[in-house]
Amino acid sequence: MTFSQKILDWYTLNKRSLPWRNTVNPYKIWLSEIMLQQTRVAQGTSYYLSFEKHFPTIFDLANASEEKVLKLWQGLGYYSRARNLHFTAKHIVNNLNGEFPNTYKELVKLKGVGDYTASAIASISFNEQQAVVDGNVYRVLARYYGVDLPINSTEGVKYFKKLATEVMHTSNIRDYNQGIMEFGALQCSPKKPNCNTCPLSSSCVALEKNLVSTLPIKLKKTKIKKRNFNYLVVVDAVGNTMLQQRKGKGIWQNLYEFPLLEDEVNETNIKELYAKVLPKVEVKSFTLYNKDAIVHKLSHQHLYTHFWILHTNAILEDGITFSELKKYPVPVLIADYIKTL
Repeated sequence: MTFSQKILDWYTLNKRSLPWRNTVNPYKIWLSEIMLQQTRVAQGTSYYLSFEKHFPTIFDLANASEEKVLKLWQGLGYYSRARNLHFTAKHIVNNLNGEFPNTYKELVKLKGVGDYTASAIASISFNEQQAVVDGNVYRVLARYYGVDLPINSTEGVKYFKKLATEVMHTSNIRDYNQGIMEFGALQCSPKKPNCNTCPLSSSCVALEKNLVSTLPIKLKKTKIKKRNFNYLVVVDAVGNTMLQQRKGKGIWQNLYEFPLLEDEVNETNIKELYAKVLPKVEVKSFTLYNKDAIVHKLSHQHLYTHFWILHTNAILEDGITFSELKKYPVPVLIADYIKTL
């Protein structure tokens, strides 16, 4: 029995019941694939169902405000995915009459859609012969065939795509692609893979050579950058506060946050430094909310965060009540703080 047939047989017996597996609608498949990038299925499922409820069609998503899209995405991270999702929905509705491209060649041109996502949509929705290669597939192929090329090197990416194409199941690509990803998630997992019951164990190179724990190989990550975030929670004379929208190309673009002072701040220099971001606010008192920094970990940076409560006798021009804060799309770091108020 071939490698691909064993994967298909395993999938038939072990596949999970997931909401996006009940359809081949390209909009629903695209939505699920974008959400599951860098996200576990257990976390992504509730977000998928929420988006499906609020935006049942691509027209609903295209017509929504970016603020609503970001708010529903809140907590899922990697917010550029949400912005690209919204941009692409508008593009398909406005320029393609709401019709999803139906080939890999056209799908990969969409913003936020790379080789993996285009391959997944093309194969699952349109039955096109395209092999998917995600983290799960890299792991299965690297272990089974004993490939020691780094999966995040240029050579490795090309090699694994070629290998995946060579071994894919051509007569049932739709289930095979979902099957090999599922196999990597459940059977050939990153840690503690279940080799004892694996249908591939008799011919797995990694198992034979005791390389399961070392494959796949990945080049070392970028050095983690440390940043000092000090959020200034202003409370004015009538109990209102303020938020600002993040601009530029950095993290959390277009999300809202309290005024941010990125610096080494203590209870002495805060009285001078706060004016960098709040030059027009005269503060009568400063209170440090959390003595120990809250460390918020992102992929390439760790944010050492403090919240400061600043009271002013003035009335903020664009002040908002604390109860209104929950309406705004904010980073989960801010959302967790708001819950304590």
